[in-house]
Amino acid sequence: MKKYEAVFILDMRKVEDEGKAFSEELAGNIQSWGGSMVESIPMGRKQFAREINKRKAGIYWNYIFEIDPLKVKEIRDKYRLDERMIRMLIISYERPENVRSSMAAAPEAPAEA
Repeated sequence: MKKYEAVFILDMRKVEDEGKAFSEELAGNIQSWGGSMVESIPMGRKQFAREINKRKAGIYWNYIFEIDPLKVKEIRDKYRLDERMIRMLIISYERPENVRSSMAAAPEAPAEA
């Protein structure tokens, strides 16, 4: 099993609950393919710099999951033609243990006396 990070951009017009149902569906599919969902982070609605397929904004979700490398192609094939999907990026998650995620909250600055 290898760890992957994926960013999915969902069409606001096609999903009703900010993508929560889509996220649960993806987690179920990953488990059915023998993987496990480590983390799913809703990143909210964001405006695009340029229109994508006549859309000006989308709902972003960041996922971290573990799955067999051969099953990643199945994920791409299943969601590539999904009408709820605007864009999808799946990359290998090779972050050293001592480097924190950019999604994690920033540490508080020490108070000056």
